[in-house]
Amino acid sequence: MHAPANLQGALEGVLPGARLSVQSVLSNHALSLALIRDMAPQRQLDEATARRVMDNPLYWILCWASGRVLAAHVLENPELVRGKRVLDFGCGSGVVAIAAAMAGAEEVVACDIDPLALTATRHNAALNNVALSFSDDFEAVQGEVDLILVADVLYDKGNFPWLRRFVERADTVLIADSRVRDFAVKPYKKICEEISCTIPDMDEAGEFNRVSIYAASSRSVYSATGA
Repeated sequence: MHAPANLQGALEGVLPGARLSVQSVLSNHALSLALIRDMAPQRQLDEATARRVMDNPLYWILCWASGRVLAAHVLENPELVRGKRVLDFGCGSGVVAIAAAMAGAEEVVACDIDPLALTATRHNAALNNVALSFSDDFEAVQGEVDLILVADVLYDKGNFPWLRRFVERADTVLIADSRVRDFAVKPYKKICEEISCTIPDMDEAGEFNRVSIYAASSRSVYSATGA
């Protein structure tokens, strides 16, 4: 299945000559995404290209380490999502939303303000034969949400106010992050830490391969778990 022309065009507009290809992203589960074929570390890019990348962050062309860890966590613990309405906040490539659908969620809403990310997630959902719902506005999602899944958003401190909004909206919130250490925001508690990497591997510093999952929940499965 070829990637939509607008996705390929957006990629080439930032990284001329770059191509999307279907790649397997989880070691123990069959889940594939259309991602950039190769991604050189930013330090290897010329100044003009590096600037384009910074000014046009195409987050959906990579499967980030935190997204991989959270997707695997959901697939290995399907009781977290089975029969529930789940929202993937900042879905990017859609890896976490797709994993939730594969694990038996009743409905998964993939939410992202980037229209290209939603297009990429639609394409990737079709690649994996799952059905998702879509929204470009978290506040516009109607009805109850049982679980909110969030990967790779804490790199921007401007996103921290969302943490309270998440727990106001859903009974359970799971956040995976590799950029913030000593995360201490109540009622979130660290439940595990995994080693992973982004696909394609960007040869990031080792510290960014340590992914922590934090949970906030009224359910006993997580409410009594600490770091």
